[in-house]
Amino acid sequence: MAGWRTNINKGDFFHKAVSLQKKYGSGKKITNTIQTNGTLLNDHWCEFFSAQHFLVGLSLDGPEHIHDRYRIDRGGKPTFELVMKALSLLKKHCVEFNILTCVTRHSAYKPLEIYHFFKDQAIQFIQFIPIVEREVNKGAAELSLSHATPPSLFMEDAQQTVTPWTVEQEMYGEFLIQIFNEWVKHDVGSVYVMNFEWALASWVGIPSPVCIFSEECGRAVAMEHNGDLFSCDHYVYPEYRLGNIKDGLINMINLSSQLEFGKKKRETLPSVCINCEVRFACHGECPKHRFLVSDQNEPGLNYLCASYKKYFKHINPYMKMMSQLLQDGLPASHIKEIFMDQDGPPKI
Repeated sequence: MAGWRTNINKGDFFHKAVSLQKKYGSGKKITNTIQTNGTLLNDHWCEFFSAQHFLVGLSLDGPEHIHDRYRIDRGGKPTFELVMKALSLLKKHCVEFNILTCVTRHSAYKPLEIYHFFKDQAIQFIQFIPIVEREVNKGAAELSLSHATPPSLFMEDAQQTVTPWTVEQEMYGEFLIQIFNEWVKHDVGSVYVMNFEWALASWVGIPSPVCIFSEECGRAVAMEHNGDLFSCDHYVYPEYRLGNIKDGLINMINLSSQLEFGKKKRETLPSVCINCEVRFACHGECPKHRFLVSDQNEPGLNYLCASYKKYFKHINPYMKMMSQLLQDGLPASHIKEIFMDQDGPPKI
């Protein structure tokens, strides 16, 4: 993303895209979203996003010393001040936005510092993304990829060595738990942590709004700049190419190979997942992270299994209470009042 006046071609592209949507959308409501690190956002971009009702995802990992640990530009310079400027511009122009925060080995130990920073900035919508990356193996090297391993739905030959910045197996769960404990007591209804919203959907009994926690996947394909479609944005590798957008989006999504790709998420679960008490909320999470071997010597165990099991078990009584509140026609935020009268988790 570049300056509006200094790079008019990019501005023209988005104007044209919106114009074509209106022309060929047959009156359908089309929602546009864009993800950015925010470093080149300016008034002109934000005016456009506001006028066209874009939802902007802004990458911000926390306060300055946490954000700048990994968020540097190609010249090695920190980007925190630029991102904070972008945040101010989004607010100034009333652009709808949410914050996407990467949780690394380092930041996983600072959950409340990060959460309090966001609250101090009056940020309402937050999503915490665990960073799990495997070291380069032979297959990745042959594809000239750095810090990546071509994921596989068949895990027998999985590379299990992760990068130094990858979050530790149990710390992501602990990170979420500490933030959840504060959120559920003080911020339900005023701060929206997407991770908790997704979990509540499972307890309410509706399908997961995100593919990583769905029983099957494969409906969220990824398209490259040349129109090539791939099974998923985590699987943009030659063996997962479906074709080109010119062949028809629906045709590509409904290919037998793509339908099989989605089913494998469920069919390749190890027995420890199949019998797990929190399977309904987790479903093995993303296949990209399922490269460990279980205690029963079965491949396909999620790297974050210990985190999710601990996290989902911890939030279970709270989620049951919020689910009950919703069934009774009351807002989930009423759970905060329960804490005025009792210590510890709700009694269900």
